[in-house]
Amino acid sequence: MVKEECKALLDALNKVTACYRHMVLTIGGTSDSQNLREELKKTRQKAQELAVANRNKLTTVLKDKTVSKEDKAEFERLWVIFSTCLEILEIDMRRALELGHEFPLNVPKKHLIQTGMSGGTSGVAARAMSVQNMKYEAEHNIDVVDLKDLENEINQVGEMMYEMEMKVNVPQWTVEAKQDPGAELKSTISFGASSIGMISMEENKSFCDISKVLAGIIFSAVLIIAIVLAVCVVKLS
Repeated sequence: MVKEECKALLDALNKVTACYRHMVLTIGGTSDSQNLREELKKTRQKAQELAVANRNKLTTVLKDKTVSKEDKAEFERLWVIFSTCLEILEIDMRRALELGHEFPLNVPKKHLIQTGMSGGTSGVAARAMSVQNMKYEAEHNIDVVDLKDLENEINQVGEMMYEMEMKVNVPQWTVEAKQDPGAELKSTISFGASSIGMISMEENKSFCDISKVLAGIIFSAVLIIAIVLAVCVVKLS
């Protein structure tokens, strides 16, 4: 039960973190707006809430001496994934801070980042945070106020990572992966190749069946012509 809860929390954190990275890349581009800045704020705060929940769950379990060796190995693997996800979140938060300083909303200027992305990001943020619609309540100077909050939150995430290392010491090189690197990609490619192979085999099979039918028809026609000629020769003789 605890293992499933940890996996569910980690899956939610991964989704929200990926959503945050997607939106950070639009800062300074054609999709940048006051709504985007508020979506960024709400998404990173949601990610931090999930990170705290993940940390509390995993820390409690990993400190439990009654956990079996197999379960402990699985929780250590989840801990490493969680630590990596938290590092990615901190990197993206620092990137958002730098881009926020470079592209303030209250200073009109030409968009310097041509990301190729256009349109709103509300749908992405709403799906990641499991809400129907994003509600916007920020003031017009959200980019100025939020940058100060973002600096404090970056420090909080850094302190959380430091405390995690002090409380639970799980070196990443001691945790074994369940599958080889790129196994999912290879399985997808092999599945696609096998599907193509099956299709080609079916096509070849159907082609062979048609060829057999045509060969049978031609053979029957030749046999009938030979019999007719034989009968004609006999009558003429």
